[in-house]
Amino acid sequence: MPTRSEEMLMDLWMSLLLVWITCVSSVSMTPITGQSRSTQTGGPAAVASGLGEGQRLLSRAKRGWVWNQMFVLEEFSGRDPILVGRLHTDLDVGSKNIKYVLAGEGAGTIFAINELTGDIHAMKRLDREEKAEYTLTAQVVNADTDEPLEPPSEFIIKVQDINDNPPQFIEGPYRASVPEMSAVGTPVTRVTATDADDPVYGNSAKLVYSILDGQPYFSVDPNTATIKIALHGMDREMREEYLVVIQAKDMGGHMGGLSGTTTVTVTLTDINDNPPKFSKSLYEFVIPEDRLVGEMGGKVKANDRDIGENAMSTYNIIEGDDQGSFEIITDTQTQEGILRLKKPLDYESKRTFTLKVEATNIRAEPSTSGGPFKDTATVKITVEDTDEPPVFSKLVYLLEVNENAPINTVIGTVTARDPDASGSIVRYFIDRHTDLERQFNINVDDGKITLAKPLDRESDTWHNITVTATEVRNHSQISRANVAIRVMDINDNAPEFADEYDAVLCENGKPGQVVQIVSAVDKDDPIQGHYFDYRLVPEMLNNPNFTIKNNQDNTISVLAKHDTFRRQKQKLYYLPIIVTDNGNPPMSSTNTLTIRVCGCSKEGIVGSCNAEASVLPIGLSMGALIAILACIILLLVIVVLFVTLRRHKNEPLIIKDDEDVRENIIRYDDEGGGEEDTEAFDIATLQNPDGINGYLPRKDIKPDLQFMPRAGQHSGPNGVDVDEFINVRLHEADNDPTAPPYDSIQIYGYEGRGSMAGSLSSLETASSDSDQNYDYLREWGPRFRRLGELYSVGESDRET
Repeated sequence: MPTRSEEMLMDLWMSLLLVWITCVSSVSMTPITGQSRSTQTGGPAAVASGLGEGQRLLSRAKRGWVWNQMFVLEEFSGRDPILVGRLHTDLDVGSKNIKYVLAGEGAGTIFAINELTGDIHAMKRLDREEKAEYTLTAQVVNADTDEPLEPPSEFIIKVQDINDNPPQFIEGPYRASVPEMSAVGTPVTRVTATDADDPVYGNSAKLVYSILDGQPYFSVDPNTATIKIALHGMDREMREEYLVVIQAKDMGGHMGGLSGTTTVTVTLTDINDNPPKFSKSLYEFVIPEDRLVGEMGGKVKANDRDIGENAMSTYNIIEGDDQGSFEIITDTQTQEGILRLKKPLDYESKRTFTLKVEATNIRAEPSTSGGPFKDTATVKITVEDTDEPPVFSKLVYLLEVNENAPINTVIGTVTARDPDASGSIVRYFIDRHTDLERQFNINVDDGKITLAKPLDRESDTWHNITVTATEVRNHSQISRANVAIRVMDINDNAPEFADEYDAVLCENGKPGQVVQIVSAVDKDDPIQGHYFDYRLVPEMLNNPNFTIKNNQDNTISVLAKHDTFRRQKQKLYYLPIIVTDNGNPPMSSTNTLTIRVCGCSKEGIVGSCNAEASVLPIGLSMGALIAILACIILLLVIVVLFVTLRRHKNEPLIIKDDEDVRENIIRYDDEGGGEEDTEAFDIATLQNPDGINGYLPRKDIKPDLQFMPRAGQHSGPNGVDVDEFINVRLHEADNDPTAPPYDSIQIYGYEGRGSMAGSLSSLETASSDSDQNYDYLREWGPRFRRLGELYSVGESDRET
């Protein structure tokens, strides 16, 4: 009995045979296109295809190609070329005077045509997935002359598909996730496979999906490849990850089809399906009573099998802390409940606490019932007795004392007690760092604070001191309390003017004009506030010139009584005013207001306040006088400048001209050994300080500092200040770290090198028989060229 593969091979050959028969019959019977040569030329014509000369064919109707669409099977691997089809035209009568020509895609390489019969063969193995169809052109030409006998016609050769490509999962392997405890049928993910075979022809590309590994947890839809939950109650805490193997098979899943596989890693994500659980039902802690507020007293922890946000819990004290002595916070990193002190503990008042602590999940899962998960535990706290420092009755004491209180006045009392059961005696002291002036004392036994020095509220209104309390038996146990002492005011300062007023009265003022508004200040600070009373001194009550008016706001206005004030008559007025406060007893002081009489414009703008201004000549104003004075000063400046320039002009200059003279003529009154020419002092060097050589640094040590080059600050040619230049250079040499030591030998005076000329004396030259040659003087410039000629002439005369 034949196998399945043998049956498929036989079916394949039968299909190929039927296709070939159909193509041959259609080529022989069906006219498609094309025209005869006679039709192309418009009438009967002779066919030059091997007929004798003079012979003619009868004219015919339309002639053309006859064939149908051709097919070739892919992946054919026979030894002989496979026949694709046969071309035929009604011009082909078996006379062998025509031939078939093939052109287009693959012509001559993939496809070959028999020129005589028109049979087309596939010369190579074809792959439909590489190219599904080929477009070619056929034409009939004269066998001898290659002259076309028919127009070219186009046809297509299609490559028939066979199942030679397995399905492939391009995007695999896959990863997917699904919440734990999901219902059966919940979609997880979808995979996709592709098949390169022809989806239209046969079932080569028809895929069916199945699950090879992953049952009974998952299933896959055979058509859509959707993976779904197949088992109820999949718990992440039991197993978190699954590997599923999916297969895609073509040929509709039938036997003989090709298949491909991929893997899908499915991860169960967490949901809040587990409650927190304390590791112990009872926690016990011992806390010393001197533990500070805010410090930790213990830790509790409730474990949760969930992960992430589902495992996060909050802790609360739900019972046993009526006094609010403790609080519990959650450490988000470790998920622990940290028990901290909220109030100080006291062993003598309460020695044990029994608390009930609850841990509750932060996030509630909507898919689970019962609300947020929680658990409780009992916390027992034992307070440990310690030696505590004394405790003040108050943390801050506020005391008051009058500033005129006598020495040793009791200002107030501070109290502290030993909280321990032993009840040690307490001693009190003042921290002198807070009372540097030793203004106060304290009784070490009872804590009474007394005054040690007089007080002055105007200097210091508040005094803040620190009082310490310590046990007699244990001096290391110290407590501190702040004491704020307020100095109460008494009326011991008289009021005075708020400012040093400069009152101005215009000569052309009207009676009743306000000369000055006066206010007062008082250093005291009465409880009911300040109120000042102003009045003129008794001897000035009937003052004919001025009066005062109360403005009802602790100020007064000084008013003029008439308009006959004149600077020539009196330019200053003094008005004594008594200012009294409302203290008990009242304090007063006499302040004098000085009023100047000034000239003013019609608009009230103050002008001159001098009495001399009114006696100026008519028509000559103050501005004119200022202008005259300015002219005089300017004239004096011009005169002084002119004299200074004349003096500078008469002063002789060190160098008469602008030329840079390098030699000087020096006169010697030496009648002894004759003259000795030396290199003279060069004043031009001082004219150009930048051009001289700098100091020579020491080469045996490395200088610590590097001096930057400085710009020359020399004067111009006509203003050389030699003294200043030398002083500057001397200062620089003294402070130069690279200069040689003071005790080294240095040359400060350079007297020049020896002259090439022994002497330039005419007497010596005339009396001596020297063979000195003076031609070199001509090279020294035009000034010495003439001198050289003179000496040369003298030598010549002696020789002659």
